[in-house]
Amino acid sequence: MKKSLTTYTVYRTVCGVHYMTPGTDNNELFENLRLELRRGSLVLAVLAALRKEHYGYTLRKTLSERGMAIDEGTLYPLLRRLESHGLLVSEWREEDKRNKRFYKLSADGKEMLKQLLTEWQGINSSLNGML
Repeated sequence: MKKSLTTYTVYRTVCGVHYMTPGTDNNELFENLRLELRRGSLVLAVLAALRKEHYGYTLRKTLSERGMAIDEGTLYPLLRRLESHGLLVSEWREEDKRNKRFYKLSADGKEMLKQLLTEWQGINSSLNGML
């Protein structure tokens, strides 16, 4: 699993930066690069937040309160992708007379989070040394 997520992230970053239009102005370039940086961070943020079970709305609220706002059009496809990789498990339950889908980390998800946190800490340490 780690290899496929890493490969995907590297591929998206390289292709996203490589294929940007040469005439792109600085504001647009910054926005493109900011979004690429944020995309990789969102996976880690979602996995970390799902150490505790959440349904979509409470997960969005938790992420937003911690400075990682995410819109529904990004969150739900991400949750489905992480679940399809076996990193999350979900179940439908009725709460407040409404059916809600609750998500939490699977055993593989807990291991992946541990590995990604180690990777994140290494990257963070390297960047802090350069900055």
